[in-house]
Amino acid sequence: MNKNGKKEDMPNCILIAADQLRFDVLGKGYTPNIDALMKDSVRFSNAYCASPLCVPARGALFTGTYPGVNGSLINGWFPPEEPYSRVKEGTDHLYSVMERLGMECIHSGKQHLFVEGIPLEARPDTKTRWLTTEASYRAFVKGQGKRLPGGPLFTTPIPEMADGVHTTVCAYSNPHTGRYEGGYDCYFDGYFTNTAVKALDGFAGEKPLFLSMMYVAPHPPFDIPDPWYSLVKTEDVELPDNVNRWYEHQSPLQKYNLTGYIGSSYRLEDWREAWRTYLGLVSLLDQCVGRIIGKLKEKDLYENSIIVFTSDHGEMLGSHCLFQKMCMYEESAKTPFSIHLPGGRKKGTVREEFISHIDLFPTICDFYEVTPTGEVNGTSLKELLEETESFKERPVYIQYDGNGSRGNFQRCVIWKNYKYIVDVFKDEYYLELYDLKNDRQETKNLLFEKEEDKKSRYWEAALELNRLLNSHLQEIQDDLALLPWNPAEFLENYNFNRFCKGGF
Repeated sequence: MNKNGKKEDMPNCILIAADQLRFDVLGKGYTPNIDALMKDSVRFSNAYCASPLCVPARGALFTGTYPGVNGSLINGWFPPEEPYSRVKEGTDHLYSVMERLGMECIHSGKQHLFVEGIPLEARPDTKTRWLTTEASYRAFVKGQGKRLPGGPLFTTPIPEMADGVHTTVCAYSNPHTGRYEGGYDCYFDGYFTNTAVKALDGFAGEKPLFLSMMYVAPHPPFDIPDPWYSLVKTEDVELPDNVNRWYEHQSPLQKYNLTGYIGSSYRLEDWREAWRTYLGLVSLLDQCVGRIIGKLKEKDLYENSIIVFTSDHGEMLGSHCLFQKMCMYEESAKTPFSIHLPGGRKKGTVREEFISHIDLFPTICDFYEVTPTGEVNGTSLKELLEETESFKERPVYIQYDGNGSRGNFQRCVIWKNYKYIVDVFKDEYYLELYDLKNDRQETKNLLFEKEEDKKSRYWEAALELNRLLNSHLQEIQDDLALLPWNPAEFLENYNFNRFCKGGF
């Protein structure tokens, strides 16, 4: 036993999270280090975020609770609605658990676990070493005489409605690309990785390690340093079939959202250039992850570590003519997810059950035999990891409540290979149903599939999912109330066989 009363062989815990990493870019030659880690782990092929947006995604990941339960619903850039980005005070989370265990807790990267009251990194009683903050990064880059990545060319002004009432104009990232002359060391993830590697060099190993490695890549701006900017050639980019395709029965309400407002402005060749640079940024991320894994091995920490790799959410990158995340399609909501067990136990195993990011926190608590101090909505994956037969699969629920402010709302349930989406803007609701087994790119909204009696043969499946979703919203006391199930009225309002044609 060590001085904290814990077993000397308590495993280290390493959490590595990318930002906006698509699940379908792995294993394509751009991510050899991440691929090697996942092959050395148990990989979950159907993992989903709890919200396709940075701050609420991390609020759910770190607490094991739905955004509608923990209170972190949006990014909260609009000051009057900033409180809706905060996890409720007193909510247990991964940092507090690891601190209670007496582990050596280190954070490097972006800090998007926003909580009520004093920020975690500024609390006088924190036992975590917060190596980097947004302010420390800005100060470092300024001290090096370099500019920050991005700038006006890499953003687009869009209208954003606060609380569904008042419209303002905010600038958000677009797919524009460029070469960042500041170099790797002044780039977000170069700085974060250098800082973490230095801390690991000084790690004495007297206590088990908890490392939270929160990357920015491959989140835009796509203003990235060489050699990664020039790494991928345009002719080598293979675009998914649904890039630059607006499908007839996908939600038109996406046009009111950032995803559609920006995403509809680009041509196929523009998306090819964005993809070229995005893949270079993915490769930069992979190099950073490789350095962390290499250092863990060098310090003899790797074998006795639980290592989680994931992304907070995905990136549309032109699929469905959409950009960024903020929607329920696979490219946005599905995430890479793997867990390396100490000694490489069960490595190479692939689990196909549908799981959620909210399952990570109870899984970690289960492994370390810690009881969370409050409510947890997720289910421990330990039984799946150990391949027991008692794990009971549950529906996966996802929600979106707006970006910088509340204004666009979406709710989603995934169950029995079906995905049911309710998209809401003001008083308008739009419904989508997809078969994830046979239509992974979500090209065919099954609610519009008809038989001879002109009724969709999928209405029964949609009705079951609608009931599940309503029950879930009641359980978490969601502010969003779904309309009663009325497919005939929905189809009457939206069953057009062509786009409207304007004229003078």
